[in-house]
Amino acid sequence: MPAAPRPSKARAYLVGKQVSGRLYGSIRCIAVFIVVAVFGLCADQAAKACALRVLSGGRSITVIPNVISLELYRNAGASLGFGSSVTAVISAAALCACAALIIAGIRSDSAAWSCVLGLALAGAGGNAIDRIVYAGGFMDGKVVDFINYGWSVGNLADVFLTFAAAGFIILIFKGVPLRSREAAAKGPGGNAQDPPRGAV
Repeated sequence: MPAAPRPSKARAYLVGKQVSGRLYGSIRCIAVFIVVAVFGLCADQAAKACALRVLSGGRSITVIPNVISLELYRNAGASLGFGSSVTAVISAAALCACAALIIAGIRSDSAAWSCVLGLALAGAGGNAIDRIVYAGGFMDGKVVDFINYGWSVGNLADVFLTFAAAGFIILIFKGVPLRSREAAAKGPGGNAQDPPRGAV
């Protein structure tokens, strides 16, 4: 009676690559995502706490003359103060954005994407926290802004969002996939690709 055929080494390698690559990549990239997001959130909230304590009472600190100064502002709207009359809507949109970023972050298999998504979450989450913590009604709190550029006033969360937006553009133009390891290990049907005939 003929022996059952043994799986080729090539197929065993591909299956192993699919499993190990997916697990290792996910764990490593999720760790990057979490570390960047948590560090960014902590830095943003710490900077805002310092601004509330040091810059209260209308105090201003010049960092670069005629370029950047530190002054305390409370922003009820989005970027540049837009949407100040619909703060609750902006807050809800920010929370939805945070949820989407978390989903993307835990699915990412690219360290670069994990870093960018972590920065984006730190920025969106940092301002969303303000809208909830300093709310007088339903998510109508004002964001703590303290970096005055002359044409705009922002905070560290806005800086993180700016870098994240630049990162998004760079990664998209470079064609870096969000789940590169899994895409390489899986075929179109979601299973490990069969090796070409003749592979051993």
